[in-house]
Amino acid sequence: MERSRPLARRPLVTLLTVAALAASGMTALSSAARAADADLARNGGFESGLDGWTCTAGTTVTSPVRSGTSALKATPAGADNARCTQTVTVKPDSQYTLAGHVRGTYVHLGASGTGTTDVSTWAQSAPDWQRLTTTFRTGPSTTRVTIYTHGWYGTGAYHADDISLTGPGGETGQPPAPPAGLTAGSVTSSSVALSWSPVPGATGYAVYRDGTKVRTVTGTSTTVTGLAPSTAYAFQVAAVNDAGESARSATVTATTAGQPDGGGADLPAHALVGYLHASFANGSGYTRLADVPDSWDVIDLAFGEPTSVTSGDIRFERCPVTECPNVESDAEFKAAIEAKQAAGKKVLISIGGQNGQVQLTTTAARDKFVSSVSAIIDEYGLDGLDIDFEGHSLSLNADDTDFKNPRTPVIVNLISALKTLKARYGDDFVLTMAPETFFVQLGYQYYGTGRWGGQDPRAGAYLPVIHALRDDLTLLHVQDYNSGPIMGLDDQYHSMGGADFHIAMTDMLLTGFPVAGDVGNVFPPLRPDQVAIGMPASTNAGNGYVSPAEVNKALNCLTEKTDCGSYATHGTWPALRGLMTWSINWDRYSNWEFQKNFDAYFG
Repeated sequence: MERSRPLARRPLVTLLTVAALAASGMTALSSAARAADADLARNGGFESGLDGWTCTAGTTVTSPVRSGTSALKATPAGADNARCTQTVTVKPDSQYTLAGHVRGTYVHLGASGTGTTDVSTWAQSAPDWQRLTTTFRTGPSTTRVTIYTHGWYGTGAYHADDISLTGPGGETGQPPAPPAGLTAGSVTSSSVALSWSPVPGATGYAVYRDGTKVRTVTGTSTTVTGLAPSTAYAFQVAAVNDAGESARSATVTATTAGQPDGGGADLPAHALVGYLHASFANGSGYTRLADVPDSWDVIDLAFGEPTSVTSGDIRFERCPVTECPNVESDAEFKAAIEAKQAAGKKVLISIGGQNGQVQLTTTAARDKFVSSVSAIIDEYGLDGLDIDFEGHSLSLNADDTDFKNPRTPVIVNLISALKTLKARYGDDFVLTMAPETFFVQLGYQYYGTGRWGGQDPRAGAYLPVIHALRDDLTLLHVQDYNSGPIMGLDDQYHSMGGADFHIAMTDMLLTGFPVAGDVGNVFPPLRPDQVAIGMPASTNAGNGYVSPAEVNKALNCLTEKTDCGSYATHGTWPALRGLMTWSINWDRYSNWEFQKNFDAYFG
């Protein structure tokens, strides 16, 4: 801290003369300064959402706000400080004042690219709105500066409002011409690829779908995702520079492809999925397949396990008589499978589980996985495969940062193996997955080792597998149990024990989410018919059990938008496929509570 300097002694007449001169010119000087200066920050109060701002992990909220109706809320993660930026046109060699109000811990406000000394100021702890202000002078050739806010890594959400940059405005010129040549390229059931011709002077392009801006990009192509199957959409593009947006391009209409089957078209509209302990007993006791009630639509035989972690050689050993005295014979077991299938049920082999670590580190292991799993499916005449990789089966190498283009061998080889199996058995092949929240929803905050390393490389590691197989995937039923707190799309942590956890976790799958807080890298939503909610059947089955009343609250919220509590979902999904539970055996042990509630709810 610099102490203020004492005034030097001056003759009294000199001081009086200076005061008189200052008084005579004061009004003119201050009026001229006000006339020359303006607030150059666009949408500094966030009343128009994030218009004008680029944020890695930000959104607008209606509470708390300092003024108006909106404010910024941004949530840092372990590898992201939730930076929000805006580039502003300024005059060279001019003085500027940057100010704003913030709430939170370690909140920063600053300016970069000033051409002189970049500046920043910060609030270490601001439980209520605190004003931050700093000044800078632009360099002799500086015409653009970037103003920003950010928090600190992993310290929780911060808020900002009423950000201003006061000083003389620069020459902004004219908006660019509208783009030409907008064309729709490849189309899937959930996406449309777009491209257009470059526009001179444009610094970016705004993409519109049915009249609503859906993204801003710097290049001349993009793929719009999260679309509904068999639906026509109208697209336009506008060119952007410092002066604003151009007029929009001519409209191009594209229709998405029909809904891919994924082997699930003949499942009931609402399905009950359960795991059957087929290779072991444990405290729940052994349940013969023929004794599984007709309410269960998908039966996952638990488990096929590898001969070693990296062999890829999967074996399915049925429970021995010494452990399961009432186990049926192989012939009876196969007959029960046929009877279930004749009744319209699906019987799958589930690979992995808590003890079955599978790492396909080589192409040889990949090929052995395909052949050994095929042998199990063929021997028992099964309908498909469930992937229940847990523990350290999937993790991401340090250089693997894009879920859309994975590079880690265990990820790439698994994707290849599953695509091969799907191609071998055709459209009726049922493919399901049962990852833990750590491997899926945690990816909203963390992905792999992170930008600077040090994170758990398993964080979000299922995302590239799900994404690569989304058109082949029948069901994703994330295990909403045995989980730590997970941040939802409301940037709040949600914990097991009530409907709220299931609502928040499922909303993420059906809405999509930025991976590791990167709004330019969004995991697209799954179709509701591809999603079931994973829950423990009883308190004995695992941590995270909720009562039937809480189960029904979660279903009401997601399918009808009632009983949502404090969490606001981003949609309503009456086509949500249903529920999965661990396990059929534990549900029998608890007098079929889970199954009976499902039957009562869905009729």
